[in-house]
Amino acid sequence: MTEQQTIIVKKEKSMAVAYLLLIFLGSLGIHRFYLGKTGSGIAMLLLSIIGAVTAIIVVGYFLLGIVGLWIFIDLFLTAGMVNKANLIE
Repeated sequence: MTEQQTIIVKKEKSMAVAYLLLIFLGSLGIHRFYLGKTGSGIAMLLLSIIGAVTAIIVVGYFLLGIVGLWIFIDLFLTAGMVNKANLIE
């Protein structure tokens, strides 16, 4: 009897794509979805939507400010998230 080997090919995430998504769609958290961070991507998306809808009553500006700060922080964290996503476990 011969043993079968299964080869799993994991497609690497691109640093350039991650940063382009961050720059152009960062407030929607698309870069986090791309990197497999679904929970924080949903949180970012919801904060942006709720912030945009409630901006008319000033509360939304606070939420949009949080998203803006989060995007700024992600400028420094994205490289590490890409490297971590590309590790083969």
